[in-house]
Order: sequence, then structure tokens, then C-alpha cells
Amino acid sequence: MEFAEELRSLKEQLGFDKGFEIPRSTRNVVIAGMGGSGVVGRIFSELYSELQITVVDDYTVPEFASKETLCIAISYSGKTEETISSLISAKSKGASTVAISSGRKLQEFADQSITVPGGLQPRSALGYMLMPLVRSFGAAGEKEIGEAYALLDRKDRENGDEERMAREICSGERIPIVYGIHPYKAVAYRWKSQFNENAKVLACANSFPELNHNETMALGGTYRKGEFYFISFTDGHNRSVERRIGITREITGTEFRMVKAEGSSRFSRVMDLVHKGDYVSYHLALCRKADPTDVSVIERLKERLATNV
Repeated sequence: MEFAEELRSLKEQLGFDKGFEIPRSTRNVVIAGMGGSGVVGRIFSELYSELQITVVDDYTVPEFASKETLCIAISYSGKTEETISSLISAKSKGASTVAISSGRKLQEFADQSITVPGGLQPRSALGYMLMPLVRSFGAAGEKEIGEAYALLDRKDRENGDEERMAREICSGERIPIVYGIHPYKAVAYRWKSQFNENAKVLACANSFPELNHNETMALGGTYRKGEFYFISFTDGHNRSVERRIGITREITGTEFRMVKAEGSSRFSRVMDLVHKGDYVSYHLALCRKADPTDVSVIERLKERLATNV
């Protein structure tokens, strides 16, 4: 499947309707995952706040994990060593476990498992890995999911704004700096990682209001400022934060490329922003003549780690 087709498949992934049982004893949730699989937990933790959610991107789970913990391990390949280790760590502490993957190895260690369709880049399968969480916890209803589908479909048909952003970044060989706001901090990180993997460029992510307590000083005085391309999210719902963004622009003399989240629900706005970032990074890859599917350096690293060479 060509990468453009993978991008367009995201809206169809929203229809993935498999879920899992949440044990009655659950008092907190740990979501373990790395890379394109791990960002799923980051995004979900901002979508759903009825339970304490901790996101793990390492080999172990927190010490507080217990019989009252539900550990959800997400690895698209099913072979990610850090995620398998985290799942085993959670089981040793008595936690209930769920595995979401397209491969069987991770599932062998879990109490429950969800098998998602394979054949995609992990970062292109975000919908398949996210929807079991959304549906199991009731984080979005069919109306919200339907609206998200329509927004993604529209973006698949018209992504000229995203192409223009990519050309602006490419023409100046600029480094993208992506600023999120709640509940899109994880989406800013997703944009950053999509720039890394798809377009093969370094990128940074931060969020308002936290950056006003540190990074604002750099905005006003850093060297080589013209080499950066600043992107900030907005949704028209968080006036206090958006006022901060406006003041930050004025007092630091920083030009932000504002990207608005569209949709009437949190879920649809999150997915809209996710997809916009997908297309900016994709068009940047094309502009740079980079293969968006190439992850050979990551694969070489995994091979070296596996052989201890």
C-alpha cells in the first residue's frame, strides 16, 4: 500500500469496533507503548479523564501498579521489547492486562487481547489502536465518531493548506516547532514524531501555558530564530490560553502559523488536528524527496540491539 493510501485509511479505521472488558476492580490505568503505537496512549489520556491514566514509554510500569491497575500494552507489531517488558512487569504486580497489536507475541502475555489489521506503518494505524480504547471506555459516541470521519474525509480530498505549510518549511529549510494546548498536547507530539519519521527532519513540541514559564525567554532572544517554523494550535474554546498565545506573539515578535482544530466534539477536533499533521509531514517528505515509508535507521538500531553487536 502506498503511503498516501495509508493516510487515507485513517477515517475507515474509526469504524474498528473491537473492545475489551474493564475489570470492576480498576482504579487506575497504565498504557504502555513506544513510537507510533505509544502516541495512542498519550492522545487517549487527554481524551478521557474519568480514571487516572499513566503513560509508559519504557521497560517497566510504575511502582503503584497493583491489582487495581489495568495495564493496556500497545504495540502494532506485537514485538516491541519495551512494551512486552512493561506488560510482564504489570502482571508481576497483579495488574489486569490487555494487549493491542497485529502480532501474537505481545498477546501471549496478556489476559485479554485485541488483534488489529496489519500491513501498515505503525504510525499509520493510529485509528486501529485508538478505537478499542475509545469504545471500551466510552470516550466518544457514534455521533462524534461520525463527525470525525467526515472531517478526515474532507481533509483527504482537500489538503492544500497543509501542502502550503510544508512548502514554506521546505523552502527555508526550517525546523518545525509545534505548540499544543490542552487537550492537544499529545497531538503536538504526534506532529513532531510525524515530521521525524515521514519527512526525516528534526522537530520540537511543547505546549501552552507551560512554555510561558521557560521557553518564552528563548522566543525573545534565541539566535538563528529565522531557522525555525512555529506552529500553534487553536480551537476557539480556550480563550485564556489563546489570549496567552496572542500576547506571546506580540512581546516576543514571533510569527506563529495557527492551525485550528475543527469539529464540535473533543474527539473530532483531536482527530482533525492529527490528520492535518499527517498531511503536513507527508507533503514535506515529498518536497524534500524523502521516502515517508523509510524507517531503515530505526530497523538497523533494533537489529543491533537484538544481536548485542
